[in-house]
Amino acid sequence: MTIKDRIELLEEENLSPYAAKSKNATRSAPDTPNDMRGEFQRDRDRIIHSKAFRRLMHKTQVFISPQADHYRTRLTHTFEVMQIARSIARALMLNEDLTEAISLGHDLGHTPFGHAGERALSELFKAEGGFDHACQSVRVVRFLEKDGRGLNLTDEVCDGILNHSTGKRARTLEGRIVNLADKIAYINHDIDDAISAGLLSSDALPGELTAIFGDTGRKRIDTMIRSVVEYSRGKDDVKMEPGALKAMYELRKFLFASVYNNPKVKGEEPKVHSLINRLFDYFTEHPDRLPRDYSFVTERDGVRASVRDYIAGMTDRYALEMYKSLFLPKSFTMKGNE
Repeated sequence: MTIKDRIELLEEENLSPYAAKSKNATRSAPDTPNDMRGEFQRDRDRIIHSKAFRRLMHKTQVFISPQADHYRTRLTHTFEVMQIARSIARALMLNEDLTEAISLGHDLGHTPFGHAGERALSELFKAEGGFDHACQSVRVVRFLEKDGRGLNLTDEVCDGILNHSTGKRARTLEGRIVNLADKIAYINHDIDDAISAGLLSSDALPGELTAIFGDTGRKRIDTMIRSVVEYSRGKDDVKMEPGALKAMYELRKFLFASVYNNPKVKGEEPKVHSLINRLFDYFTEHPDRLPRDYSFVTERDGVRASVRDYIAGMTDRYALEMYKSLFLPKSFTMKGNE
């Protein structure tokens, strides 16, 4: 019996009957057999070793190009989602490997400068249906990585990545866990970052909501996780208890009013739109200046798609440096009075 056989046997013996099993995983293209790892473990490893995953370290979560070291980035957000999602999956006896892979891949297609960058690209592609980071994340793993070959992830992981956002429903219970874990993570860490930034005071949260969830981030996360686990245990679905879910969305609404739409945060958004628009116009007019790595995109989908993918893949600081190099005068040193 191979290690992979043992993994698949343990899943059959120990996981919930509603859990996704790695032996049933499907891929869009044939893959080289591997007797050391289950299919979802292979997906997790491919995501971790991808270029897009490494770039998450320098992509903004909420605060645009923060100078302090302790604000969340897309990478730290991803790890927090993974931790919450795995806690729920383990408690419900669902597939932790699948849950982890979806969590690690869910934001691979996010733009620089957070949702401000996403809105800027969406405006540029309004006629084509806009821009959605979940769809872009699937495009990254299906096509953009490995020079057009993609990562050949399982359909179960791609489905979970595609459907991790509000209003969407993944096919697997593991994907539905990540959908909830994403909200639990960003609602709570955005509160933490907003307090650190001075946008919120620690006692600013509505009293009726702290009465439900607790007055610290640790308590809130624990309460939300418990609500999902207790309401979903033994069922063929994963949901948060309706009262707690309503309260969580009230907390999210409070964050939109107090943080996401705060003038200090929104005030930088026009600059983001201007930067992305100018970069987009420049590379659309000068496709020869695109990196050679994107030639396969241009050949298949055209220049506009290639420029979109290039900008979406940029980190905050890379986009800023590119803008400076293209549009701002370079400094130089004078010698004597020459």
